[in-house]
Amino acid sequence: MPATEKAVRNALKTVKDPELNLDLVVLGLVYDIEVEGGSARATISLTTPMCPAAEQIVEDARAAVASVDGVEDAQVDLTFDPPWTPERISPLIRSALGI
Repeated sequence: MPATEKAVRNALKTVKDPELNLDLVVLGLVYDIEVEGGSARATISLTTPMCPAAEQIVEDARAAVASVDGVEDAQVDLTFDPPWTPERISPLIRSALGI
């Protein structure tokens, strides 16, 4: 069964920002997902370029993508273009966070 973008996105929901304890998808940190055959690539950002947990978050994201059935090659790219802002969080979650 081939991997799908939805399956990769669901896997990325298991990766949490350690400071906010919310997952990458809810925080709007997943910018793009490409799935082609057995290859999957996710482009993510962080809440700040100075994030002390950056290396761990990227590795956790790569492991999550690699865990998806049908993914043989998992890649995660980190970008800050465009920079992440709280507006990328869904309005309901922003409200719950008081943002």
